[in-house]
Amino acid sequence: MTSNTTDDFDATAPVSPEQFDLARKAVAEFLGTALLLAIVVGSGIMGDVMAGGADGLALLANTLATGAGLMVLILIFGPISGAHFNPAVTLVFAVRGDLPWKSAGVFLLAQLAGGMAGVWAAHLMFDMPVLQVSLTDRTGPSLIFSEGIATFGLIATILGCVRFRPDATPFAVGLYITAAYWFTASTSFANPAVTLARAFSDTFAGIAPAAVPGFVLAQIFGALLAVTLFDWLLRVKNPCCASLYTRRQTRELHPAE
Repeated sequence: MTSNTTDDFDATAPVSPEQFDLARKAVAEFLGTALLLAIVVGSGIMGDVMAGGADGLALLANTLATGAGLMVLILIFGPISGAHFNPAVTLVFAVRGDLPWKSAGVFLLAQLAGGMAGVWAAHLMFDMPVLQVSLTDRTGPSLIFSEGIATFGLIATILGCVRFRPDATPFAVGLYITAAYWFTASTSFANPAVTLARAFSDTFAGIAPAAVPGFVLAQIFGALLAVTLFDWLLRVKNPCCASLYTRRQTRELHPAE
């Protein structure tokens, strides 16, 4: 079957972010971050209403929706932009030299804009005022420390999977966030764009603006600490052995038919 367009392509061929221009990557980051915030805030609203005041049940609903939704979003947008949806992740890949700083700046703007769009979309879906400011107090040293730990773990998950199990990255990230909702005191924001956007939602998922700077600084510190440590940890002593290991993993993931 032939096409009359000049944009012929094989829909079954594997793709990677290198094959997409910056505009498409930016749109992917915008859409992915917007949908992520719609999931986080929307499921928080629904869970809070349906749980009837049981905060633990509401958090469980919020957790499951976020973890599952994040997996799907990474699977959709990962081949286009890498599915960062997170300025901390973008910073890490820029620091590593895997992403040009110009592209990182564009990603950041797309993520911030997408985050706000997602919050507003969630408010509209639940017939709530679009413009809000959160009153939920999340200040305190323990919560700030939690955000550093949460972000460190997220970056460790990403870098480890990218190095050894790339195909598992969407599932590992989604599962890590699901776990981090429950083992961190802050419920694992682990994302500056998410943190800022949630300051403009006075709902279950909200965070008062006064708490945002502390969270963001902790997230950036955790991300930089993780990339520093894991760039050393994942550097193999014998490149030859690393090559053999990589080929073995490739055969396991894609056995010959």
